[in-house]
Amino acid sequence: MVDSVRRERAEPEAVGPPRRRASRVARNRAERGRKRRRYAGRIAAGALVLVVVLAVLLGSRLWHAVFGAGDDYTGNGKHDIVIQIQDGDSTTAVGETLHNQGVVATVRAFVNAAHGNSKITSIQPGFYRMRTEIPASNAVARLADPTSRVGKLVIPEGRQLDDTTDMKTNVVTPGILTLISRATCVDLDGTKRCVSVDALRAAAGNSAPGVLSVPAWAVEPVTELGNDHRRLEGLIAPGTFNVDPSASAENILGELISAGAVEYTKSGLVDTAQAMHLSPYDILVVASLVQQEANSQDFPKVAQVIYNRLNAHHTLEFDSTVNYPLDRREVATSDADRAQKTPWNTYVSQGLPATAICSPGVDALRAAEHPEPGDWLYFVTIDAQGTTLFTRDYKQHLANIELAKHNGVLDSTPR
Repeated sequence: MVDSVRRERAEPEAVGPPRRRASRVARNRAERGRKRRRYAGRIAAGALVLVVVLAVLLGSRLWHAVFGAGDDYTGNGKHDIVIQIQDGDSTTAVGETLHNQGVVATVRAFVNAAHGNSKITSIQPGFYRMRTEIPASNAVARLADPTSRVGKLVIPEGRQLDDTTDMKTNVVTPGILTLISRATCVDLDGTKRCVSVDALRAAAGNSAPGVLSVPAWAVEPVTELGNDHRRLEGLIAPGTFNVDPSASAENILGELISAGAVEYTKSGLVDTAQAMHLSPYDILVVASLVQQEANSQDFPKVAQVIYNRLNAHHTLEFDSTVNYPLDRREVATSDADRAQKTPWNTYVSQGLPATAICSPGVDALRAAEHPEPGDWLYFVTIDAQGTTLFTRDYKQHLANIELAKHNGVLDSTPR
């Protein structure tokens, strides 16, 4: 029965044409394809191994740098260096800077040593004198020490590039170039290095305006003064700056002038100048005169006096412009001084002086941009408290001068 069932079951039938054996060419082609795949596989496997090895090596270095198991230097270090802390740096970022500069052995060692130290978490951006290969705790202590900071530059309002001497007291006020030079002084391995005033003065007079980052609106007047270093007067704004002690005189001046241009732009100098039909440079010069000629409460009125005199084609006759190239400070000037013809003396020439005569502050700049309306042509300070009288009438002005003399403010006729 079973056999009969098996015999009655249908057998499978072949479908399609009969198979043919692959030709020799096809067989060879297939073999070459298999070889290529095997070769490509070997290359891919080798590349993968190489990537893994490199990743292990780099990861090991990174792990060692950041999470090194207690790695730290000992001793007093090898060499003094200057490092820079950027604004917004975290403790870890500071540690990375120190590690990259060879100060600490690992980032983790520094982070652990700095943990809980409020002075490190509030560290100011700037330049610091450190030492290579020192213990992390030593690095923390150095950064927390205010004497380690170098390159801090503070420029007060009203300073001019050169030192000035008070003719009554003989007190010398350091100029901007001197302040910059002092800020660059740093002791490295027992050798004191400073960018000299002479180097700064030479760079100010000889470097191209573009190299010094002179803004476009000041290039023409700067160029007109040739190689006189005073051509940069007023372009370095007052304020606090971080100066790289290792930078060249040219680069330092360029950085400061660039920063000044940013501040002047923020004040609206360029837009205001356009509205006033003046150049931004002229307004900067006016602001410098305001800074030197008046007390802050009178800045807007003095600015208006300047514009009134310019519009009336009246010589400005400011003693501050006589004193400027003489590098001195004095309330009154002599007839001989006022007779000297210089690019700044507003007794002998109409119009504004060739450059600003100092670095004006924000209030003086604002007054030059927004003077107080009035028809005044004259002003004089009449007492030690700084009281200043303004008038359009010349006879009244002469009477005010006599009052100033009576109060001991003046001893010769000003303006």
